[in-house]
Amino acid sequence: MNKKIIMLTGGGESSTFMFNGLKNDFPIANVIIEGRGNKKKFIKKRIKRLGYVKVFGQILFSLFVPKTLKKNSKKRIDEIKSQYQLDATEIPSEKIKNVPSVNSKECISFLQKEKPDLIIVNGTRIISKKVLTCIDTTFVNTHVGITPKYRGVHGGYWALANDDRKNCGVTVHLVDTGIDTGGVLFQKSISPNEKDNFTTYTYLQIGEGIQLMHLAIADFSENKLQEKKSMTSESKIWSHPTLWYYLYTRISKGVK
Repeated sequence: MNKKIIMLTGGGESSTFMFNGLKNDFPIANVIIEGRGNKKKFIKKRIKRLGYVKVFGQILFSLFVPKTLKKNSKKRIDEIKSQYQLDATEIPSEKIKNVPSVNSKECISFLQKEKPDLIIVNGTRIISKKVLTCIDTTFVNTHVGITPKYRGVHGGYWALANDDRKNCGVTVHLVDTGIDTGGVLFQKSISPNEKDNFTTYTYLQIGEGIQLMHLAIADFSENKLQEKKSMTSESKIWSHPTLWYYLYTRISKGVK
């Protein structure tokens, strides 16, 4: 039985990889892309939650580390893209629906009009209850971390920084109103090597995540989608590392 599938995304490279990785086996009707949020408001909220010192350290990290690592990791990134056949071909413009936010009236109206059977989430801000309940459908997300132990961001990096290599991986899960708290559908560990670092872990996770999403959609299409027990019962939200924490773990543990 054919199911109507829509992607709900924040745009960017991972969403393009996901679309191209699925389109041949599971045609995607539309790709909704939300606009960028207000950066100043986002930083103010983070300061209120984490404090000035930590957020300042996170900003320093974001300004200097990822860009440098990515520039120096081009060969390794190309290897991973080839290994998982990650395709960066642009999503056809006729399939794209731009909205201000995943939680906007425009997004809700579009979903209610299109009535998809399945919504694949990729790289959006937290989806509100009003969106999740605006239609009777299933929302499935790929999270670059093993949930619930590594919710939030950079789950692969944090697992390695915590000497928890077995939980360095990716999760495909149902979406609820929490932060990566939905029921687990599939999980898999990744195996970074000495050539990998903060920027390449994500490519490994995306590559494995697309394969897991294939399994989830196939199960959904056959009405066999079921939650599974997570690889870990611990639960914690992780944020961006500070520059000084990253340098400490790199020097003391060799986690790049």
